[in-house]
Amino acid sequence: MCQYSAIEGEANDWHFAHLAKFALGGAGMIIVEATAVERDGRISPGDLGLWHDDQIEPLRRITDFLKAHGSIPAIQIGHAGRNASSQRPWRGNGPLTEADRSYGDVPWRTVSASLLAMAPGWPVPCELQASDIERLIQSFRDAAIRAMAAGFQIIEVHAAHGYLLHQFLSPLSNQRRDRFGGSLENRMRLPLLVTHAVREVWPRELPVFVRISAVDGLDGGWSLEDSLVFSDALKAQGIDLIDCSSGGLGGAATLQRVPRALGFQVFFAEQVRKGSSIATMAVGLIIDALQANAIIVDGRADLIAIGARRSKIPSGHCMRGNGSGCRPQASRHGRNSMAGGSNGGRACWMPYWSMRTRARNQKQAFLSGAANVPTGKRRGHRHVANRGTGDAMRFARSVGSRFRQAACPQTQP
Repeated sequence: MCQYSAIEGEANDWHFAHLAKFALGGAGMIIVEATAVERDGRISPGDLGLWHDDQIEPLRRITDFLKAHGSIPAIQIGHAGRNASSQRPWRGNGPLTEADRSYGDVPWRTVSASLLAMAPGWPVPCELQASDIERLIQSFRDAAIRAMAAGFQIIEVHAAHGYLLHQFLSPLSNQRRDRFGGSLENRMRLPLLVTHAVREVWPRELPVFVRISAVDGLDGGWSLEDSLVFSDALKAQGIDLIDCSSGGLGGAATLQRVPRALGFQVFFAEQVRKGSSIATMAVGLIIDALQANAIIVDGRADLIAIGARRSKIPSGHCMRGNGSGCRPQASRHGRNSMAGGSNGGRACWMPYWSMRTRARNQKQAFLSGAANVPTGKRRGHRHVANRGTGDAMRFARSVGSRFRQAACPQTQP
């Protein structure tokens, strides 16, 4: 979740303080915001980046702290495509214009799969040519190498929410007539080349995730059936987990046509998990520990990611195991949110293999998402007494050996 606070893509004290509090609060894994693989791939001028080596050390300062306090550092890399060159939210959240030069945010030309603007009032992007595509794949590869140098142990490729890789996947934004457009196989080609490049340079013992919009939620758009085909192809490449969101192609992240009830996107993680037999991560209005645990116990997903909910917890603590969540404390500004109203980072609960069995001898597990949660029983399973790498290691057996060394290099059996 973007902070819009970087200078030329470099992390600073704001990012350190913002992310460090989640480690102190007990998060099992912390995913750094969408980080651009190219300068022109930033959503806004304030986005983090990994397009040159000078951006490595400020991020390594953060990953060293996260690991020292028991959390697994992860990072999401992507390219905004036609959604790039956007204003920071407090400036309007629209496309950058010449008027934005007055405070230093200079607009730039965007790119996409086709000559289609994101929405009315947005500029028409340039269509990526073959040479541009080769360079883009190399940019993702180089960014992954830099992420490794910065100390990250998990990397996630962003192919959701209307950003560039999603723009190639969806028939609504991809009207090309070359080998990167038309059929589903052709539209998947660039995202699969990108994920292959990342998997190729990322150590085999460490996990690679891919975030998808499981459906566009628009007539004639990307469907759940398409996501299952894509997930099968990703699994064949050695991708470890699919992070299942939805929507975003028309500008707003997540679905625009579906009412936002509790856990409204968990269905997608469940369907991809069952249909493609690959681990998934669930998101979307998951607001307390019991709700999160139930998703894992019922076998609907393998990980739970929390984003916006964290912004309502000033201390960055994980949700409590009693189902109530952490009560937001009023800030000095009198609001139940972080000072400044910034979005929170995404932090994951890591489930583990239970020693008990459910019906039909299925092993299930979950982590309650809070440090030092009192042990209790629910549906015949244990709450995990504390978050940490031991629980992640047990989950490794369901995802593969790659996860083991990433999540818990110092774990006791």
